[in-house]
Amino acid sequence: MQNEGKIFLEVRNISKTFPGVKALDHISLTVKSGRVLALVGENGAGKSTLMKVLSGVYRMDEGEILIEGKPVQIKGPLESQHLGISIIYQELNLWLNLNIAENIFIGREPRKNGLVDKVEMHRQAGELLRQVGLDMDTKTLVASLSTAQKQMIEVAKALSFNARLIIMDEPTSSLTESETETLFEIVKSLRKRGVAIIFITHRMKEIFEISDEIVVMRDGELIASMDTAATTENEVISDMVGRSIDDIFAKEKAPIGDVALEVKNLSTRKFLKDIGFQLRKGEILGFAGLVGAGRSEVMRAIFGIDPRETGDIFIDGKRVKIRNTVDALRNGIGFVPEDRKEQALILSMTVRSNISLAALDSFKKKGFIDKEKEKKVAAGYIEKLEIKTPTDEQIVGNLSGGNQQKVVIGKWMETKPKILILDEPTRGIDVKTKKEIYMLMSRLAKQGVAIIMISSELPEVIGMSDRIIVMHEGRIKGELSQEEATQESVMMMALA
Repeated sequence: MQNEGKIFLEVRNISKTFPGVKALDHISLTVKSGRVLALVGENGAGKSTLMKVLSGVYRMDEGEILIEGKPVQIKGPLESQHLGISIIYQELNLWLNLNIAENIFIGREPRKNGLVDKVEMHRQAGELLRQVGLDMDTKTLVASLSTAQKQMIEVAKALSFNARLIIMDEPTSSLTESETETLFEIVKSLRKRGVAIIFITHRMKEIFEISDEIVVMRDGELIASMDTAATTENEVISDMVGRSIDDIFAKEKAPIGDVALEVKNLSTRKFLKDIGFQLRKGEILGFAGLVGAGRSEVMRAIFGIDPRETGDIFIDGKRVKIRNTVDALRNGIGFVPEDRKEQALILSMTVRSNISLAALDSFKKKGFIDKEKEKKVAAGYIEKLEIKTPTDEQIVGNLSGGNQQKVVIGKWMETKPKILILDEPTRGIDVKTKKEIYMLMSRLAKQGVAIIMISSELPEVIGMSDRIIVMHEGRIKGELSQEEATQESVMMMALA
């Protein structure tokens, strides 16, 4: 194993402050070649800020960075890459209108006689895809790929740099179990070649499966550093949140009422076939299945984003026409989508403006937006959902992933939905924030809101659902009660 244990990167007393927030407070750590360092902490702990300093997106206010013992200045992303550092961000950074090969090599395409050598570019891209376990045409447009496939393209792009340190920020958050196994094989291969890995994840199982060392951050500070083999999951969680967390799933019994939503014979032209189910007031209905099974597509069709070829939707027993999202909103449906960055938030706008966005008509006053009402409502959700932000005027793109997700949930709560669809609501969110979202779901159910939750994490969907519908290849394969549902029974249906 090349250079195993040799220090590649050393960070000394790095600090970074944003208006009203000390994101990093004198952070020091070392990263060794041929080792996987798991960097963990709640959303807002400073993990992503530290990674953006290392990748040249942010300039540190104070401190020192050494590569192989030599002090370096990282003034931008290109300089970081030249120093051997490559990063895969949690929020994917791909050009949807370009094909796979163009995305992997954008700005550094192989050239021949001064022109882009497309044959060589596609050959190299094909080899990289094989390394990440994808059997795809490299001329495929990225816009047509699933979230999981896009994530693997990001991994392939990072591999193309021949980096000596690869930072992976929540790389498995949208991957299936088999895709995660493929990624871990890639990580193990990189480790054998002497590449250093920083692996950021909220999934405890992954931390203990793939890492050699664990570093815990909290509120911009480094709290603990330990060998993975010498610690436990409970100790890591305790360090992350500052106290022990028991019984993570906060599901409380809620009275189940009448049918709030009924879907009959829903089909789409290319994929969904004869989808039918009922959802009751006060119920949390889980949708499980492998990535690509059609769960999100069902919800997009119900919410009027994607066209239906056939199918009827009934709300409170009455057939309704939902041709678009405006119709869905008018009928009391709220939808928290899977991808908060692309589908749920306007990142350049403030927390206040994002929270009011879906219910904007209720904020109108004499033809203008009532800013005072907006501020009052935003302040209420900031307090109720414990959104970590200096003010309601903070640009939402500057918040951590977990706090962005809370803004999305606040936005839809303000529409006062009768039916709330949550698609991967805790994706890329820390353990404390997960529990807060579970508690919120239980409170809403007790108030009579009918909830649909899509989740790729089986413990989550089993722990929070009153019933579970399992999908496979665009069809419903079966339904399980809370008492019947186990990880094994769900997976048997999902794979059938």
